[in-house]
Amino acid sequence: MEGPWLVVGLGNPGPGYAGNRHNVGQMAVAELARRASAPFKSHKANAMVAEGRTVAGGPRFILAKPNTFMNLSGGPVAALMKFYKIEPAQLIVLHDELDIPFDTLKLKVGGGHGGHNGVRDIAAAISTPEFTRVRIGIGRPPGRQSAADFVLKDFSSDERKVLPIFVSDSADAVELVATTGLIAAQLKYHTAPSA
Repeated sequence: MEGPWLVVGLGNPGPGYAGNRHNVGQMAVAELARRASAPFKSHKANAMVAEGRTVAGGPRFILAKPNTFMNLSGGPVAALMKFYKIEPAQLIVLHDELDIPFDTLKLKVGGGHGGHNGVRDIAAAISTPEFTRVRIGIGRPPGRQSAADFVLKDFSSDERKVLPIFVSDSADAVELVATTGLIAAQLKYHTAPSA
């Protein structure tokens, strides 16, 4: 599909959250904006938006970071879809995923939200779960640490060594979905058959 594609990176707003595991989706969207040499600008949909193509002649991306907290992501996404006349089939959401090991990507369209409040809020706001998710694995918290605390911590020093490559892979996955389709992207990034 020609696009444009609305690509939304989930996270929490403000510099205090920028390095958190919960914000890895926004890190990947920032990488796409860097590739497109597109600056983020404030949009009336209550999001920061950058527009461009990551490769000459490639699909056009509308890259967005909601200004809301994670569990209120749906409002800005619905407003952006209305503004840009985007159908759910042209929406890609990047988000952290506790049930996937760190440094592992899984892609899917539709299905449940898996307890992810940002995904849940988007599905409710746009009245369908039928959009593409790039699920960026952050793994489970160690020991008895709560999941809520774990996602709001920065990546560990060991994780940060490979994080730039992982974020780049996440951006690559978006480009692959937009150019060759979900199945091709799943074949590349899934080590096991898609659930």
